[in-house]
Amino acid sequence: MFNKANRSEAHATPAPGPFGRFYLQELINSGGMADIWLATDERQKPYALRRMHARLRFDFSARRRFLRGAEILSKIGDHAGIVGYVEHGKIKGQPYLLMDYVEASNLKQLHADQDPVLVENVAQILIDMAAGLEHMHDNGFMHLDFKPENVLVTRNASVRLVDFDLAQPIPEKPRKPSGKNPGTPAYMAPEQLRGEPISPRVDIFSYGVAAYELLTNQKPFPGETPGEILARQLDRSGFVAPRQHNPSIPIAMEKVILRCLEGDPERRYPFMGMMAREIQAALYV
Repeated sequence: MFNKANRSEAHATPAPGPFGRFYLQELINSGGMADIWLATDERQKPYALRRMHARLRFDFSARRRFLRGAEILSKIGDHAGIVGYVEHGKIKGQPYLLMDYVEASNLKQLHADQDPVLVENVAQILIDMAAGLEHMHDNGFMHLDFKPENVLVTRNASVRLVDFDLAQPIPEKPRKPSGKNPGTPAYMAPEQLRGEPISPRVDIFSYGVAAYELLTNQKPFPGETPGEILARQLDRSGFVAPRQHNPSIPIAMEKVILRCLEGDPERRYPFMGMMAREIQAALYV
């Protein structure tokens, strides 16, 4: 599943070995909350096994977030653009999530490397990312942490959305998130950054940021802090339209991105399906 480049925390991670009925073969990614291993079962079938760090055993907020993300993935339903769910639970008190194993790299790394897989297939990747989000919304959930790092791309350019720890059910009307306001500020909508009521339109904004970045190699609202980013979102005097950075972007696609990036959520697309259809028309491949 995940790319094998991010191993900065490998020294703090237990060595390969048995974990319940699985055998952890190789560490393939490590993050603040969990490690992801290439694991096999007794039939030697490979899986991606996400295991929460043992040091967080008594961090009940982290445990709830991990298990909620696993529950949501289990409920989203199968889709070509969503990483495949197998099971989740606890082994000796340690939460885990078992997913389909896919040889892939995350989109953030592909973009940083200007990998040919991205460069040659960017239009289809943009279409498929939108389709994955549309499926998630259609099944009653919003991602709330959509960004290139949470998009896997295989060598044949197939897309999988991952990491649903911050996802929430879609409310009947915009609602303030409970507790803290986690996320990645560069991809968060203004209402998210301000802690205001949110709706699925925050994912549409995040998609717009990601699309802008992939097509221009720039952030639409650069800033070092959440406050700086929010200030640029609200004061558009320094905003640069995508085609000013990259004139080869189709005019229709620029219009999609600009609508996604509207500061007022009511001026964005009302639902993902409409946006996905317009992207497909703009980037027909």
